[in-house]
Amino acid sequence: MWGWAYRRCVVTELRHLEYFVAVAEELNFAKAALRLQMTQPPLSQQILQLERELGVQLFFRTKRKVELTAAGAVFLVEARAILKRVDHAADLARRADSGEIGELSIGFVGSATYDVLPVVVREYQRRYPGVHLSLTEMSTPLQVESLARGDIDIGVLRPPVSSGLEALTVQSARCVLAIPQGHPLAQSDTISLHDTATVPYVLLSRKTWAGLYDDIVSLCNQSGFAPNIAQEALEFQTVIGLVAAGIGIAFVPPSSQNLHARDVVYRTVEDVAPMAAMGIAWRTGDSSALVRNFVDIGAAWEKF
Repeated sequence: MWGWAYRRCVVTELRHLEYFVAVAEELNFAKAALRLQMTQPPLSQQILQLERELGVQLFFRTKRKVELTAAGAVFLVEARAILKRVDHAADLARRADSGEIGELSIGFVGSATYDVLPVVVREYQRRYPGVHLSLTEMSTPLQVESLARGDIDIGVLRPPVSSGLEALTVQSARCVLAIPQGHPLAQSDTISLHDTATVPYVLLSRKTWAGLYDDIVSLCNQSGFAPNIAQEALEFQTVIGLVAAGIGIAFVPPSSQNLHARDVVYRTVEDVAPMAAMGIAWRTGDSSALVRNFVDIGAAWEKF
């Protein structure tokens, strides 16, 4: 009987606990009523109702004083603990609603680690230390699939993305040409795209980034030649490693220029070059604060 009444009180009448604690701490109904910003008669009625529901007397009442019974003393300890837990639960709910706590699953392309991702993650963790981040490296196509399935919440990828997803471009720049150290093109101050007509290319696989692959082929065709594709690779780091090995030249995002700096020379192509964009993607309609906060930081990443 006690357990049932106790649970019913906690679930449906938390205000009874607040009234009881006020009276127990003041040991004076008038002072407790003043503290609760109510009149004394309704407070007395609420305490009587609580005692009836519990089936025990919580207070000894005389005209001169109010004292806790043994049952009341025990109940006070538990009531305080319950109210504290309720306050804690409410605080957690508010923090979760504002994106201060929770879990966020992020997919990212490897090249995002050259600049955008470390800055955004560092700032996000500084602002929201209560959020656990789970990061997984994966290609743009895999991120698109994972976002659609709900396996990840955020993608840091190469736009565009498919329907059902939203994307914000956070970086866009012309690619630079990675050239093996000692190659004749590395000695040139100015390079046009046509100067690469007879030089082997190393391309990032179309499976990894179809847009860049197609742009390079299209720009070369517009300049009057088909690119001599000597090798393809799945990651930019591998692409630049193959350039360092002398396999060929490659268009890469400017953020890649610190890779293999001793073995690779980076040059700007004067006339035309493909664009490299980096974006943050999320599911259409996902309005969670966790996602919104990450996107907001990503949009301003260059300020941090």
